[in-house]
Amino acid sequence: MSYGPQAIALLRGGMKPADVIKKVWESDPDPRPTDWTKFGRQFAVIDMQGNVAAYTGPKASEWAGDKQGKFCTAQGNILAGPDVVSGMVKAFEETQGHLSLRLLAALEAGQLAGGDKRGMQSAAMLIVKKDGGVWLHNDVVMRLQVDDNPEPIKELRRLVEKAATQRRPRR
Repeated sequence: MSYGPQAIALLRGGMKPADVIKKVWESDPDPRPTDWTKFGRQFAVIDMQGNVAAYTGPKASEWAGDKQGKFCTAQGNILAGPDVVSGMVKAFEETQGHLSLRLLAALEAGQLAGGDKRGMQSAAMLIVKKDGGVWLHNDVVMRLQVDDNPEPIKELRRLVEKAATQRRPRR
């Protein structure tokens, strides 16, 4: 089972994020230690109270790291440096409004701080909430994806803003 479902099950069982990180990582069988070792993994867990824990393995790509904030965490690898994740957390915490706007601000701030060393090609956003979906009573509040675009975050902003106009009540 992948890390996400394991972590959610452990959180539902009452485990704290730091303990979830430890349990999930330790139970990883590390099936490909020579080319995709668990010592290079990177993941984070946030509970409903906003407690955050993250793991960035010692064999993660250069630069790799994480930063936690209030109800948020930013992590990445192959980044320009620590300013990327710091900027993302700061932007998320300082932005008001719908979660999509806060996430978008974080992506923009991360890119402004240097982003991924390889450049940009895609951007995506997935927001879920139990029974919060707009169609067929599912959990998907918003799912946006921009692929193979020279300015994917700019295009993602256009889509987020379009979605915001659709959320507003019509007169």
